[in-house]
Amino acid sequence: MRFLVDESTGVAVACWLRDRGHEVFSVYEEARGIDDDAIVQKAFDENWILITNDKDFGEKVYRDRRPHRGIVLLRLENERSANKINVLQRFLEAYLEQLPDSFVVVTETQIRFARTL
Repeated sequence: MRFLVDESTGVAVACWLRDRGHEVFSVYEEARGIDDDAIVQKAFDENWILITNDKDFGEKVYRDRRPHRGIVLLRLENERSANKINVLQRFLEAYLEQLPDSFVVVTETQIRFARTL
């Protein structure tokens, strides 16, 4: 699977995904400071599933009607890298094949596939 990992999500998550055989573009490592509009456009144009902690991407999709190839929004109480990885591991084991073109909100205890327009 192809993942674009937002700067807010961090390099540890990007490295962990690479170690599991996924193709990863890390904003932190490769395009630090790029704005959200450019991230959404890059992810769409290049067929990346975006992983982010930034709820502004929900506004981009729902208010601004920006197209996407899939977005995983992490809304975690514990923002430490180890927790992000633990939550993502459980999530991806169960839902990896459902990610393309989905907008998913993931917490430590809940997973919600949101309807897209």
